[in-house]
Amino acid sequence: MKYILGVDLGTTAIKVGLFDQNARKVCTATQEYTLITETTFAVEQEVSVYWDSFKMALSDVLKGSGVDSGEIAALSISAQGETIVFLDESGKPLHNAIVWMDNRAQDEAKYLEAKFDADEIFQITGQTDVIPLSPACKILWFKRNYPDRFNRVYKFLLIEDYFFFRLGGKFHGEGSLWCSSHLWNINTKKFWQPMLDALGVSQAQLPQIVESGTPLGKILPHAAREIGLSDHTELVMGGLDQACGAIGVGNVHPGVFSESTGAAMVVCTMSEKPVFDPNRKLSCFYSAIPGMYMIHGFSSGGIALKWLRDSLCGEELAAASSGRPEKNAYRLMDEKAKDIPAGSDGLVVLPHFQGAGPPDSDQYAKCVIYGLGLMHTKAHIIRSYLEAVAMSLCRIVEAVEEMGVEVNEIRSLSGGAKSDLWCQIKADALDKPVLTMQNTDDAACLGAAFLAGMGIGLWPSIESAAQKTIKENKRFMPNGANREAYRELLNKYKMLTSSLKSITAKM
Repeated sequence: MKYILGVDLGTTAIKVGLFDQNARKVCTATQEYTLITETTFAVEQEVSVYWDSFKMALSDVLKGSGVDSGEIAALSISAQGETIVFLDESGKPLHNAIVWMDNRAQDEAKYLEAKFDADEIFQITGQTDVIPLSPACKILWFKRNYPDRFNRVYKFLLIEDYFFFRLGGKFHGEGSLWCSSHLWNINTKKFWQPMLDALGVSQAQLPQIVESGTPLGKILPHAAREIGLSDHTELVMGGLDQACGAIGVGNVHPGVFSESTGAAMVVCTMSEKPVFDPNRKLSCFYSAIPGMYMIHGFSSGGIALKWLRDSLCGEELAAASSGRPEKNAYRLMDEKAKDIPAGSDGLVVLPHFQGAGPPDSDQYAKCVIYGLGLMHTKAHIIRSYLEAVAMSLCRIVEAVEEMGVEVNEIRSLSGGAKSDLWCQIKADALDKPVLTMQNTDDAACLGAAFLAGMGIGLWPSIESAAQKTIKENKRFMPNGANREAYRELLNKYKMLTSSLKSITAKM
């Protein structure tokens, strides 16, 4: 029996999944970590924290599964986008990783927007706007704020590239992660030289781009010893977490939609060619399936609910410390919120802690709680946060449908899919069925595992493996009784978003 590892490098946690050669889950383990947020717009992480968390999660999987490490044939990675690492010539980080949510590069975004024509940027990179989250803006910010360190940068890597460097000693990247960097031409699949020139970055400072699923060679012997694997383990190029998650729920061909509510909430659907939104609201991404593309929209997601849990739900956290599954803090929060009526009795939340993504892009957007009255309780606030993310989802689906793309159902994955209440709220708000799959909890890990398996020849293609393996778990049908309440809430959400956009830019 051969086994494969799928590693999901998330925003607030790393998850490692072990699967057998038939893509059946054997064991998973997760390690959480706290981001460094010392100022309003700053979001960083020590690079060593990612690596150490990976080792701990992998150790737990190896112990929990009882599988001999020599039977693990391949490893691939699903990774958060836009998180960048600066390495010196010795391979050491020159700074903390600047996490995708970091919003400090606002002046740099304005500079690059002014330097390049907006339509040119869109047609070349597929990205609708130059925003501070972009690695191009982060690189320019680093250059302006740490010029001495910038001059010592040997390689600019995204977090996936860094892990493969640590594991295999070579510098490789892939399109599904680099397509949102503003450094990569989505049409030619090569780095965009005019942007590199504007940033003062050379081709030699960037990784070699290969397709997801490409074998990269075996793990280095010293890395294998450090993390507890055999040095016969094959490394296989992975993909963006949202691309891997889409694969993990069977979103592998046009006509299927998936939404992932992890730290961010992301919606994507596949296309066989680059698709450029004529309204320039949604971006075009490259997929982790070679030759495929994704229509892509994102917003704040579970990070907002995590803030709510950690800041205002101490009672639920304390109850969860018992370790019993039924005492999970999020489940206890759902229990409080489930009896609050749709629309939360007039409470409206904009869930943007680090700016808003398309189609309501606003780098200055912040979280807003509007309409709070004396009759509202903590239960109202919890439900209003769940509904806020559902409203963001509605906005993205609206933009997709404005492109003439039909949306009939949504496949849900990541942490948000564990909540039946949240899935039902999304179904009611969208007025469309929301599905979870049998592997929903592990979709990104499974997607990475599919890439690993394809890389070593276990499956002829990603599509065939996914369609053979992935089965529906639950189907949440829209409750017509809540339709009008959510139409009204969406209208309020849009009005608040529009009204506040002119204010937040001045504050």
